[in-house]
Amino acid sequence: MNTRQTPEWPASDFTRVPFRVFMDEDIEQLEQERVFDRVWCYLGMAIEVPGPGDYIVAYVGRTEVVLSRDEEGRLAAFVNSCSHRGAQVVRRIRGNAMSHTCPYHQWCFGARGELLGLPLLRGVKGKGGMPEDFDKTAHGLKALRVEEYKGLVFGTFSPTIGSLHDYLGPRMRPQIDRIFDRKPRVLGYYRQRIPANWKLYLENLKDHHGALLHLFHATFGIARPTMTARVALDVERGHSFTHLADNDEDKVQVRAAYAGTEQYREDYRLDDPSFLQVEPDYDDRVTNVIMSIFPNLMLGQVANTFQTRAIRPKGKDEFELFWTYLAFEDDDDEAIEGKLRQSNFIGPAGYISLEDGEAGRMVQIGIASRPHDSSFVEMGGRGALEDADNISTEVAVRAFWKRYAEAMAIDGDDRR
Repeated sequence: MNTRQTPEWPASDFTRVPFRVFMDEDIEQLEQERVFDRVWCYLGMAIEVPGPGDYIVAYVGRTEVVLSRDEEGRLAAFVNSCSHRGAQVVRRIRGNAMSHTCPYHQWCFGARGELLGLPLLRGVKGKGGMPEDFDKTAHGLKALRVEEYKGLVFGTFSPTIGSLHDYLGPRMRPQIDRIFDRKPRVLGYYRQRIPANWKLYLENLKDHHGALLHLFHATFGIARPTMTARVALDVERGHSFTHLADNDEDKVQVRAAYAGTEQYREDYRLDDPSFLQVEPDYDDRVTNVIMSIFPNLMLGQVANTFQTRAIRPKGKDEFELFWTYLAFEDDDDEAIEGKLRQSNFIGPAGYISLEDGEAGRMVQIGIASRPHDSSFVEMGGRGALEDADNISTEVAVRAFWKRYAEAMAIDGDDRR
């Protein structure tokens, strides 16, 4: 019986978030069991494992897994821990191999994680070896269910959760369809270690900081509070998305929105304005899209750059953010060059996202001595969780915490 305790939730509408969820080791362990192991988690893209034997290493929470294709081209995923004594089997982050041999005792596994063979099965000269009833089929690497949607590959340990199609839901699938309306291709990767709890980044993705924290965002019109905006929720599944669209903003309104701050500077100019002058893929004037799929995936569009961001917890106060930069199969050389140029917006040192990792670090430091206090999450109002037509709101943050609390079985207790 699991005796570890989760915290009482300070407000039933999730306008308060107990700081303990960002710093408690017991909660971290429960998250693996109750969140990551029970839902569909993003593993990677089908194009990253295009042919038989291709594989990449991915994560379900803190569990390292291998996503691969077998000899028939079928996707498979298995835990990267030997069924013999638990050693890490695959040690490269990507490659091609139809079999994987554990370096410790040389147990050999196939591209689906099945046990193919092992040394000393019958011992030496009739002595030692495995018992007569040893069954290789019962000792493969622990497998995950694997499903794919629009080239995005997810895995789960749950034998009972419904299909990935249903898990993504009717609100998020059209948003995925909008970006993945043609076959993607990978332009490159970043791996970023951030000294903060992984859930702080999920909050970051869902709040209104973009037009405030990021000077570049505000000054050059990629995200401002005065833009046409939409925040949409799938409260049941914990997913959400935000659209920001250019609406030929009135400079007077923009100045008023940023009065008293330094985050909007009309006097700033780029030495090379071609950085912003990239032909968009879509004619809907959307400049910024943030999609969050519970619990570990973000899909984004910033100007005309597209990416996935996978969250990989590494402890209660550290996580890895794994960025994959995308183009599409029908992009010509000019389109590719534009996407590469604008990829400088985001990433660990991006003109826009540089501040996000630091924001998480600052919160982790700031709350270190306040485990019994809570954050204040009332921007956009209290009460019901509903879509919003502006970005001056934290409703998507509260929706995330509602889904998280349900997964962790944290009881609501409204004591505001």
